[in-house]
Amino acid sequence: MLIVETIAKIRRLSLVQGKSIKAICRELKISRKVVRKVLRSDETEFRYERKHQPYPRMGAWREKLDLLLSVNAAKSQRERLTLIRIYEELRGLGYDGSYSSVWRHAQDWEEQRGSAAA
Repeated sequence: MLIVETIAKIRRLSLVQGKSIKAICRELKISRKVVRKVLRSDETEFRYERKHQPYPRMGAWREKLDLLLSVNAAKSQRERLTLIRIYEELRGLGYDGSYSSVWRHAQDWEEQRGSAAA
Protein backbone atom coordinates (compact mmCIF):
# COMPACT_ATOMS: atom_id res chain seq x y z
CA MET A 1 0.00 0.00 0.00
CA LEU A 2 1.27 3.42 -0.90
CA ILE A 3 1.50 6.04 1.77
CA VAL A 4 1.21 9.76 1.26
CA GLU A 5 4.96 10.36 1.66
CA THR A 6 5.82 7.90 -1.11
CA ILE A 7 3.28 9.47 -3.43
CA ALA A 8 4.74 12.90 -2.68
CA LYS A 9 8.28 11.62 -3.39
CA ILE A 10 7.19 10.17 -6.73
CA ARG A 11 5.53 13.41 -7.80
CA ARG A 12 8.44 15.54 -6.59
CA LEU A 13 10.99 13.42 -8.45
CA SER A 14 8.95 13.53 -11.64
CA LEU A 15 7.54 17.05 -11.72
CA VAL A 16 10.21 19.08 -9.89
CA GLN A 17 13.41 17.19 -10.67
CA GLY A 18 12.24 15.95 -14.07
CA LYS A 19 13.35 12.34 -13.59
CA SER A 20 12.04 9.59 -15.81
CA ILE A 21 9.72 6.84 -14.62
CA LYS A 22 12.52 4.30 -14.89
CA ALA A 23 14.85 6.43 -12.75
CA ILE A 24 12.16 6.90 -10.11
CA CYS A 25 11.58 3.14 -10.02
CA ARG A 26 15.27 2.47 -9.50
CA GLU A 27 15.60 5.08 -6.78
CA LEU A 28 12.48 4.16 -4.77
CA LYS A 29 12.52 0.44 -5.62
CA ILE A 30 8.90 0.31 -6.79
CA SER A 31 7.37 -0.86 -10.05
CA ARG A 32 6.79 1.28 -13.14
CA LYS A 33 3.11 0.42 -12.99
CA VAL A 34 2.82 2.04 -9.55
CA VAL A 35 4.73 5.15 -10.63
CA ARG A 36 2.53 5.57 -13.70
CA LYS A 37 -0.60 5.11 -11.60
CA VAL A 38 0.49 7.85 -9.18
CA LEU A 39 1.51 10.29 -11.91
CA ARG A 40 -1.67 9.84 -13.94
CA SER A 41 -4.09 10.29 -11.05
CA ASP A 42 -4.68 13.06 -8.55
CA GLU A 43 -5.26 10.69 -5.66
CA THR A 44 -3.35 11.20 -2.43
CA GLU A 45 -4.06 7.72 -1.10
CA PHE A 46 -4.72 4.38 -2.77
CA ARG A 47 -6.74 1.73 -0.95
CA TYR A 48 -8.37 -1.51 -1.86
CA GLU A 49 -11.56 -2.44 -0.08
CA ARG A 50 -13.22 -5.72 -0.79
CA LYS A 51 -16.85 -5.30 -1.82
CA HIS A 52 -17.89 -8.87 -1.16
CA GLN A 53 -16.35 -11.17 1.43
CA PRO A 54 -16.50 -14.79 0.25
CA TYR A 55 -17.34 -17.49 2.77
CA PRO A 56 -16.12 -20.70 1.09
CA ARG A 57 -16.40 -22.98 4.13
CA MET A 58 -19.14 -21.09 5.90
CA GLY A 59 -21.74 -21.57 3.16
CA ALA A 60 -23.30 -24.79 4.45
CA TRP A 61 -23.06 -23.70 8.10
CA ARG A 62 -24.67 -20.26 7.87
CA GLU A 63 -28.15 -21.43 8.79
CA LYS A 64 -26.88 -23.37 11.81
CA LEU A 65 -24.78 -20.39 12.94
CA ASP A 66 -27.76 -18.04 12.50
CA LEU A 67 -29.83 -20.38 14.66
CA LEU A 68 -27.14 -20.52 17.35
CA LEU A 69 -26.79 -16.72 17.31
CA SER A 70 -30.53 -16.11 17.57
CA VAL A 71 -30.92 -18.64 20.42
CA ASN A 72 -27.97 -17.02 22.15
CA ALA A 73 -29.39 -13.51 21.71
CA ALA A 74 -32.69 -14.62 23.26
CA LYS A 75 -30.94 -15.68 26.49
CA SER A 76 -30.34 -13.29 29.34
CA GLN A 77 -27.06 -11.39 29.37
CA ARG A 78 -25.60 -13.61 32.08
CA GLU A 79 -26.39 -16.88 30.28
CA ARG A 80 -25.14 -15.90 26.82
CA LEU A 81 -22.27 -17.77 25.26
CA THR A 82 -19.22 -16.00 23.95
CA LEU A 83 -18.51 -16.19 20.27
CA ILE A 84 -15.62 -18.54 20.94
CA ARG A 85 -17.99 -20.96 22.68
CA ILE A 86 -20.37 -20.77 19.72
CA TYR A 87 -17.44 -21.46 17.41
CA GLU A 88 -16.47 -24.48 19.53
CA GLU A 89 -20.05 -25.80 19.29
CA LEU A 90 -19.86 -25.49 15.50
CA ARG A 91 -16.54 -27.32 15.53
CA GLY A 92 -18.18 -30.09 17.55
CA LEU A 93 -20.84 -30.39 14.86
CA GLY A 94 -18.21 -30.79 12.13
CA TYR A 95 -17.42 -27.24 10.96
CA ASP A 96 -13.82 -27.03 9.76
CA GLY A 97 -13.54 -23.32 8.98
CA SER A 98 -11.79 -20.59 10.91
CA TYR A 99 -12.91 -18.51 13.86
CA SER A 100 -12.47 -15.28 11.90
CA SER A 101 -15.12 -16.26 9.35
CA VAL A 102 -17.53 -17.05 12.20
CA TRP A 103 -16.69 -13.69 13.77
CA ARG A 104 -17.29 -11.81 10.48
CA HIS A 105 -20.61 -13.56 9.99
CA ALA A 106 -21.64 -12.78 13.57
CA GLN A 107 -20.79 -9.10 13.02
CA ASP A 108 -22.91 -8.99 9.84
CA TRP A 109 -25.72 -10.80 11.66
CA GLU A 110 -25.62 -8.22 14.47
CA GLU A 111 -25.76 -5.34 11.97
CA GLN A 112 -28.73 -6.86 10.15
CA ARG A 113 -30.50 -7.56 13.42
CA GLY A 114 -29.83 -4.02 14.62
CA SER A 115 -31.10 -2.41 11.42
CA ALA A 116 -34.19 -4.64 11.44
CA ALA A 117 -34.99 -3.59 15.01
CA ALA A 118 -34.55 0.08 14.15
